[in-house]
Amino acid sequence: MREITVPAQRNFIRSDLIPVVARGRAATAPRAVPFDHHVDGRWRSVSNAELVERVDRIAAGLIAAGVEPGDRVALMAGTRLEWVLVDLAVWTAGAITVPIYPSSSAGQLEWILADSAAKVLVAENDEHVVVVGDTTVPDTCTRILYLDDGGLEALEADGESVEAETLDAAVATLELDTPASIIYTSGTTGRPKGCVITHRNLLSECHALLDHPIGSMAQQGKKVLMFLPLAHVLARAVTYTVYLGDATVGFWDDTSTILPRFADFRPHMILGVPRVFEKVRDGIATKAAAKGAVQRRIFERAEAVAIEDSRLRGNDGLDDARRPSLLHAARYKALDLLVYRAIRAALGGRCEYAISGGGALPDRISHFFRGAGVPVYEGYGLTESTAAATVNGPGCQRIGTVGRPVAGTSVRIADSGEVELAGELIFDRYWNNEEATAEAVRDGWFATGDLGSLDADGYLTITGRAKEIIVTAGGKNVSPGQIEDAIRAHRLVGHAVLIGEARKFVSALITVDEDELRDWAEENDHGGRPAEDLVTDPALRAEIQAAVDDANRQVSHAEGVKKFVVLPRDFTEDSGELTATLKVKRHVVAEHYAGQIEGMYA
Repeated sequence: MREITVPAQRNFIRSDLIPVVARGRAATAPRAVPFDHHVDGRWRSVSNAELVERVDRIAAGLIAAGVEPGDRVALMAGTRLEWVLVDLAVWTAGAITVPIYPSSSAGQLEWILADSAAKVLVAENDEHVVVVGDTTVPDTCTRILYLDDGGLEALEADGESVEAETLDAAVATLELDTPASIIYTSGTTGRPKGCVITHRNLLSECHALLDHPIGSMAQQGKKVLMFLPLAHVLARAVTYTVYLGDATVGFWDDTSTILPRFADFRPHMILGVPRVFEKVRDGIATKAAAKGAVQRRIFERAEAVAIEDSRLRGNDGLDDARRPSLLHAARYKALDLLVYRAIRAALGGRCEYAISGGGALPDRISHFFRGAGVPVYEGYGLTESTAAATVNGPGCQRIGTVGRPVAGTSVRIADSGEVELAGELIFDRYWNNEEATAEAVRDGWFATGDLGSLDADGYLTITGRAKEIIVTAGGKNVSPGQIEDAIRAHRLVGHAVLIGEARKFVSALITVDEDELRDWAEENDHGGRPAEDLVTDPALRAEIQAAVDDANRQVSHAEGVKKFVVLPRDFTEDSGELTATLKVKRHVVAEHYAGQIEGMYA
């Protein structure tokens, strides 16, 4: 059993609590700017003094609404300043925030409200009015308000009668081990479980990141653009990490219009999930192809040279770098002028690096961005570890791994190959679920359900998900991730899901990327044909077959994909096939396409 521990560098005291820090900064640095938000077409700053003034008013409103220390307040909203205002206000009132993804269904909302017994629901917009209307709201939830309908302002007005001493008394109930949040896992299987995250857990995560080389993102004067859902533990933890480090966070909620925000906010760091970086790369490729065959070939050459350049650099801490040839150096310099500089400019022109979490980042994407001058540092963690338990960073990046443990964290590989975690960032318990807690945490070690390995220097590699391992009828164990990632490397492929549990062979459900399919149709004189027709076109199937063949060459014959079906649409969050962080829900996909699956084995 291999194990590594990175010692904690801090002992926390009560004055380290984030709402306590916020009040202190309002007094000592009232004009400093922790947050920016986009209003009426431009960025507007919020000072420390303005932040705490608004937070206290909202907290007073919550208290007036009957919220007491230890009560739960559900927060269902997108990535916006008001999300953090409410979060801080809930803590100031001594209560517990229950984040809910803004895309949640009525059924999901109903379960979380009932299980958490939330007293107040803060929702966002007209869409949420409809969702709430379809929900059987439990009697424990006594107030519902909507941000876009003046809900916060009404709440603040209600709190005008609450004395300052009452607020002070509420804040005073907070301790390091007081629950800060109950975060329901978005999970790819089963009903969500509520992870109880304490204030100590959150502080441990934030300060571990600040003490890591990746913490340079949070230095005073730096800016980070946040567009991931704040209901996701990583987005929330990074937001407060940047806040505690005295940098500035800008909030933007519409990922379809993120490029203009890169240009006008000019972030020093970007946080995303793997699919975000894949879509950025695919978007660049699509734009190049739209300009004609010459531009497309230039991009393809630029991508290949960027990947080669990154591989030549090797890994930090290992003597595996190779000297580039003069020809490579000349090509790189020319392509930097033609392509890489434009990529960096599209990200705002001063992005030093990005962080990827919430799933496996394909090596080819890591190499592409590092070669283009914007390294993407991959980390690993779960809701139960309050976000990142391990992470790569400047001067300590090994592509293909998820980095070394952050400070105060222990990682070990059990005899079964499962990754286990321990430390102050590990969650307290599952809410209302002692059985699940006892199953997941034994002797202080949290069993992640992920399979992995540690190298001699303590870098962790995730090799698969224990529950996702496919065991064929012949007894062959197949880890689907590697093959699926290899298939998805083809520009036409959106997602790939391997099938084969107790079957004679491995098969796959493959979706096409809608933008790439449209371009392919135009290139092959099929413009205007519906996707249902295109996915049966022999030429397109030949393209997908080539992607499958390439993937099969990376694994044994028994693990290779023998049959596949190309589906006429990509998986979506709205259809229930993807989580809010764009992970595939395998059981939902299997249910939706049961007929196609059976057809492959008929």
